Amino acid sequence: MKIKAYVDRYKWNVPVTQIDFKNKEVEVDLTDGNGDSSNFTFDEVKLSVSGDTSDGYHTFDELYYHRMVLFSIICNQNKDLAWKSMKHHDGTMYENYFIVGISTTEGDYTYHYDIRDWNYFNVKELEKAPKWDGHKPSDITRLLTLVGEK
Repeated sequence: MKIKAYVDRYKWNVPVTQIDFKNKEVEVDLTDGNGDSSNFTFDEVKLSVSGDTSDGYHTFDELYYHRMVLFSIICNQNKDLAWKSMKHHDGTMYENYFIVGISTTEGDYTYHYDIRDWNYFNVKELEKAPKWDGHKPSDITRLLTLVGEK
């Protein structure tokens, strides 16, 4: 696990070894892997997560990259339904990002990606993205309609 905890009382920024949600405690490594640890309550620490935060198998950065590659495959295999744009429908965009989406029978599904990933998506480019239809992460199942499921 690669999560850091800041222990305000001691002004420490230390690695987390375990999070106990039942007892609301965090175990931190005090000696960089040499076995000395201490427990603090959730109220005593501030947890920080970054792209290299890991569950022991994958980092967030790896998982976001995997998601981008998989979504690019879905979009590239459904070019007639997919699009990308440097701007939202109102002309705005986050710095160094673009939006890519696919239209399904249940509505759109979109992601924002770093501009360096633009060429992974070989789909039509729109001047502005369609207006957001309110979809949420739980609407990911809209993609199942692309293969006749749901």
